[in-house]
Amino acid sequence: MTQQNPGGLHERFLRGLALSADRPALRIGSETITYRDLHRQALTWAGSLRGAKVVGVLAGKTPTAYAGILGALYAGATVVPLHPDFPTPRTQYMLELSRATAVVADERGRAVLAGLGEDVPALEVVTPDPAHALSEPRTGTTPTDTAYMLFTSGSTGRPKGVPISQGSTHHYFQLLDERYDFTPDDVFSQTFDLNFDCAMFDLFCAWGSGATVDVTPQTAYLDLPAYLDGHGVTVWFATPSAISLVRRMGGLTPGALPGLRWSLFAGEALRAHDATDWQTAAPASTLENIYGPTELTVTITGHRWNPATSPQRCVNGLVPIGQVHAGHDHVLVDEEDRETPVEGELLITGPQMSIGYLDPADDAGRFAERDGRRWYRTGDRVRRLADGELVYLGRLDSQVQVQGWRVELAEVEHALRSCEGVEDAVAAGATTPSGTELVVYYTGEPRPAARFARALRDVLPKGMLPRRFEHLPEFPLNSNRKVDRKELTQRATDLLTRPNRPAA
Repeated sequence: MTQQNPGGLHERFLRGLALSADRPALRIGSETITYRDLHRQALTWAGSLRGAKVVGVLAGKTPTAYAGILGALYAGATVVPLHPDFPTPRTQYMLELSRATAVVADERGRAVLAGLGEDVPALEVVTPDPAHALSEPRTGTTPTDTAYMLFTSGSTGRPKGVPISQGSTHHYFQLLDERYDFTPDDVFSQTFDLNFDCAMFDLFCAWGSGATVDVTPQTAYLDLPAYLDGHGVTVWFATPSAISLVRRMGGLTPGALPGLRWSLFAGEALRAHDATDWQTAAPASTLENIYGPTELTVTITGHRWNPATSPQRCVNGLVPIGQVHAGHDHVLVDEEDRETPVEGELLITGPQMSIGYLDPADDAGRFAERDGRRWYRTGDRVRRLADGELVYLGRLDSQVQVQGWRVELAEVEHALRSCEGVEDAVAAGATTPSGTELVVYYTGEPRPAARFARALRDVLPKGMLPRRFEHLPEFPLNSNRKVDRKELTQRATDLLTRPNRPAA
């Protein structure tokens, strides 16, 4: 696989257009948009965005969002997907850090922009004008051009911007084309918000094969078997937490999901018993556990579940994450940063790696020079099996995955410390049957949990809001006289999993 003069990310849609011009490219509720129509809409947006280098797309999963993303790529610009439900100051920071000069917005997005006032004076809110539509997408993309920027949770209390290059996406999707047998007859779920990198997998795997993207609503989980059957979904991709939800709704009975060909899970650790139950419900599908931080372009490893052999390969009940993608090197290192053969922190380098964060000050501790090359430190502790597959063991730092959100506990703590009456705060990720949930302990003056929840909604996205707020007169300390985070994490788990616990 070469990266010499790769085609732009938008060319995957053009490939789908050639295969399926009059077939559905996108289905949102009762609205269906064909490849031909979405192409026309994107060309209109592209003409109106002519000259823009970085384009924010501030929209929910609406037709405007999808046409806007594609239109920005057609215009040769970098796309910055933004969530309209994020706190306004956070959105403003992302727009400023990305240096976006134009924004595509739906109705909800425009309401957010109205709240910015004159704080972002150089920002143009673009309206599509058919009179300025391009006749064809721009060409001339280079491997170093940035295809899109995404933002991850940051330990300093502000999100970190991650630019992903055209070369990285080219390598990634070429590899996926070899790995999967997607066709124009497939229908992909889209459970992820567009500012989550896994959404890029859905869009450009589907569009690259002429398939349909089905924007899956939360209500689908009430009866997922009926929804998937009624919408003809053949490719399912979600966080592992979805499995627990479907199980609670009674949707994981044997053979309940017969139409699935592929079942893919990423964003947090996949438990063996969840994989077993899902495979039993979807016996005709191939199930994969795929892993990767945003900085390595969506996913960088994959384990294909085998009901006969995979359970024995699990560690601590967690499914292996598989082997690192072709074209990359990886090493495991111990606490002293010395290479270790079996178990340690996972470092990866190769064509899918971002060049670094938008703010170079964020690179420290994540991007490192080693053997004359630049590496990404995942912060994940893994074990290497005899055949080279990796098994995820846990985080080395204070970062956790909550419903697919990558959350820096330090960011949540930083936000709570800003609340009136709080002296100090410690956040913990509690392991529950539904996945990881956040509990925050604080010292200072006891306050109603609802007051904290209201305050944090103004500074944190919904997916990062704690489940519980617990007051302590002081934090427990370990033998080194440091806050005993392990003890608090165990307390949090006990608090959320003990029988008859009070409602949050």
